Formats: sequence, C-alpha cells, structure tokens
Amino acid sequence: MLNEPTLHKLKALKLDALAAAWTQQQASPDLQGLSFDERLGLLVDAQWLARENKRLGRLLREAKLRLAQACIEDIKYGARRELDKAQLRQLATCLWVQQHHNILITGMTGTGKTFVACALAQQACRLGYRALYRRTSRLFEELTLARADGSYARLLDRFARIDVLVLDDWGLVPTKIAERHDLLEILEDRCGTRSTIIASQLPTANWHDHLADPTLADAILDRLIHNAHRIVLKGPSLRKGDATQE
Repeated sequence: MLNEPTLHKLKALKLDALAAAWTQQQASPDLQGLSFDERLGLLVDAQWLARENKRLGRLLREAKLRLAQACIEDIKYGARRELDKAQLRQLATCLWVQQHHNILITGMTGTGKTFVACALAQQACRLGYRALYRRTSRLFEELTLARADGSYARLLDRFARIDVLVLDDWGLVPTKIAERHDLLEILEDRCGTRSTIIASQLPTANWHDHLADPTLADAILDRLIHNAHRIVLKGPSLRKGDATQE
C-alpha cells in the first residue's frame, strides 16, 4: 500500500496526529519489530493525546483564569500556611464538582487565595469540566452592562451552564442592592446543579454582615455555605520579598 494516499486520507479524516505518528514509525527502525497491535496502539494513543490536549487548551482559554499556569501540583504546603494536604488531594479528584459542592477560600491578602482557586479550576478543566474566572467587581460591572443592553438573561444563562465558576476578591468593597440581587440570581441558578469557588479576604463569619441585608444575606449564604468545602490560608503575604511558603 502506498504511503502518500494513506497519509492524505488520514489528514482528510482530521487524524493529523495519527498521521504524524505513523510517519515517525515508518522512519524508526526500533519500532519495526513491534507487532501490528502494538504499533496500532501507539498510533491511537498519539491521536487521543492530541485531542485531549486540544480540548484542555480550549477549556483553559474559555476559563480565562487569572493565573493560567496555576496547578494543584505547584501548591506549597509550608507549615505556616496550615493547608490540609489530604483535603487538597481529595479536592483534586473533582468529586466536589460532580456532587455540585462549593469551595470557599479565605485568608489575608497575599496568602495565595487566587492561586489555589485557579489551580482547582484548572484541575477541573483537566478532567473535562468547564470553568470561568471573574473578579467579583468585574462580574457586577458585566451584569450591569448586560441589564442595560438587554443581554442580562443570556449572560445569566451562560453563568448557569458553567461547571465551575470562580469569583475572586469577594468582599473587598460594600455591595450595592442590585449587586446582591445579581449574586443571588447567579447562585440560585447554580445551587445543586453547578459548583462555585469564592476567594475572599473576608472570613466567612463576616459575610452575613457584609451583605448588609439580612433577608438577602440568608438566601445567598444558604446557597453557598451548606455544602461548601472551606480552605483558610494563613501565614505572611507571599508577595513580600522576605516571605516564604515554609
């Protein structure tokens, strides 16, 4: 069988990675001694890996993570951080996404909240889930503009379909009444069907007072906290030149 027609057909079928791997096999004497099944397995592995990498790249581009390179493997477990390694290992399985649980990450500025949040979202992408990152202030601006141009319902629907929504820098400034209603709308759509990660300098015990509306606060926190995994980061700011993660 002629190689060129076969390569042309593989590329027409969009099996470019398989075609490239086959070409490499043809040029490698070491692989000529393998059985047909072994060589076929290597070709299928090459195509599968290429598709998985392409899928992951698409999910990460869509997620727009603030720290795109953050990953579970790079999280530091220095004693002063008091991170529970067993908890992070369990969260890395993304069972919490499958079960539609939330994650609440709190700690002082510079303790690595955004890194941990982005690492967990990236891990979800690696396992095939869709994620999306938003700073809370930008999220509220986006919703305000959407309300003005008539795309509010479509935007809420988009947030409702994301498997893991990361809301960073929650609680930095007092919320307006419209923002509290927007947050409730988002959480109502996601409650029991999707997962949300909240990163905040504000301890969770202070969130109710921060929302400044007892009725809305009860509704918002009920949808966030009852099935949430909590991570409290401690230690000095990692942004200081003399600080370490030990």
